[in-house]
Amino acid sequence: MPGDTIPDDAIPDDAIPGMAMLRARARLLSSAREFFAARAVLEVDTPILGDGLVVESHIDPIPCQVRSGSGAPLPRHLLTSPEGPMKRLLAAGSGPIYQFAHAFRDGEQGRRHATEFTMLEWYRPGFDHHELMAEVEALVQTLVPRVAKSTFTRRTYREVFIEGAGIDPFATSLPELRATCERLDVPTPPNFEQGSLDDALDLLLVSYIEPTLGTPVPTFVHEYPASQAALAQVHTSDEGHAVAQRFELYIDGLELVNGYHELADAEEQRLRFEQANRDREASGRSPLPIDELLIASLQNGFPACAGVALGFDRLLMVATEAKHIDDVRCS
Repeated sequence: MPGDTIPDDAIPDDAIPGMAMLRARARLLSSAREFFAARAVLEVDTPILGDGLVVESHIDPIPCQVRSGSGAPLPRHLLTSPEGPMKRLLAAGSGPIYQFAHAFRDGEQGRRHATEFTMLEWYRPGFDHHELMAEVEALVQTLVPRVAKSTFTRRTYREVFIEGAGIDPFATSLPELRATCERLDVPTPPNFEQGSLDDALDLLLVSYIEPTLGTPVPTFVHEYPASQAALAQVHTSDEGHAVAQRFELYIDGLELVNGYHELADAEEQRLRFEQANRDREASGRSPLPIDELLIASLQNGFPACAGVALGFDRLLMVATEAKHIDDVRCS
């Protein structure tokens, strides 16, 4: 009959390839929307095409061209995250917002990475990163039943390196990191000691420490070195180190979340973008156009807030115990 709805079990899960995962994804999306609606966080939908970018040294956007009214080609990029447009809404007075956005990153393919993926990003005016960690924990407990009763742990970046690899990341050197990699059987590239300390730390983190994080309970890692702050504020830790007010969440060795107590200083943000472009050029990558509209939004009344990006496909992997990101995506 016209207007009738199809019950959830009208199409068997085995009738269409991936039907069971489509339903699991839909349930997760619906539950997340209910979570934010209960907290009066507004869902938004922002552009995925832009001419200026949030510049990061190791993340490559996908370039494209569009035609202007006169037919002349205009260079654009598919955005690597919705951060710039969402921050413009915050500066305009939107209040707390979230969205499910398609994001694009060139050269990212593998068991946990895809060139196009779904990102759940949200911003909380008045929150700091610790308050936002608590909300991330509540969301994940709501969406993933097997961790609903888990008490999430919080560990500093320094703690995970000392406990996981036996080195202090704030008091080490490239030769010491090479020796540590050799001791732990972590392969290093030939030009290892010509790279940056952050690159070496990241290699050790991803290759050796990260697989152990979030087991047996979900784990937040915070207080990253200030050199890894990106778009986060910086403060001095209890040990006297300059650290980023930034966090990541791991479950079963899988990084799900990257959150910041957001930087609101326009000039400092420009300097960081410029440094990221210099780092890109040093590593053989092309520099990228800076998101000038984002810089302007920081100059024009950007609110104190915390924001976070959650890999929604990865969260679905955790919820369904899928082993490959392609198993949870429509292709």
